[in-house]
Amino acid sequence: MICNRNIPLPVRQCKDFAISGKGDNNEWQKTEWTNLQKLDKGGENYLSQFKILYSSGGIYVLFSGEDLIISSDFENDFDPLFKGDVFEVFFHPDPSESLYFEYEISSLEKELVLLMVKRDKLITGWNPWPYGKENGVLKKVNLVGGTMKAYSPIESWTAELFIPYKLLCAFNNTPPAKQTLWYANFCRLDYDTGKMIRWAWAPVETSFHETQHYLPLLFE
Repeated sequence: MICNRNIPLPVRQCKDFAISGKGDNNEWQKTEWTNLQKLDKGGENYLSQFKILYSSGGIYVLFSGEDLIISSDFENDFDPLFKGDVFEVFFHPDPSESLYFEYEISSLEKELVLLMVKRDKLITGWNPWPYGKENGVLKKVNLVGGTMKAYSPIESWTAELFIPYKLLCAFNNTPPAKQTLWYANFCRLDYDTGKMIRWAWAPVETSFHETQHYLPLLFE
């Protein structure tokens, strides 16, 4: 499925369910895969995709990508994970505001959570506080053809997320009602060549923080 700023991607409702990292719950059958576009030359043309659903409690996101090696050695949450292999999701629930949300998940199942602000040429962010059991993202990563170890050869990996509305409470239009419109981007970074190779749903130019290029989501 390909979308643009004139045709929102539909976000379908689901029941809350337990995530496994594999995207094997039947609720995922309610929606289709959407491809990410490779933005940079070099490296492999890995198939990279995502799905999104929403429930009464939060947002579900499922990423899937072909790969050959885990090009990340960050061992802790909130490390600079963007310097290694990650999937990323950005939500901009109200484009009239400068505040937006960024979440990164590595192939070693580590996370980086940021509340971002962009004004003119300034881009800055904070870790949410408090962050934990009540408002933390539920996350699971599944590897195919390898082990969860830095530089392990693999065939592909998936990341399954549940982002609770409690974490997004600072944003307008949250939680989304039916016919609510958000703007978003879904992205991937891969370092198998030794340099950053980018994929994205919204075709940004130089940075994933180009919120003006984010594409619309319509909650059904």
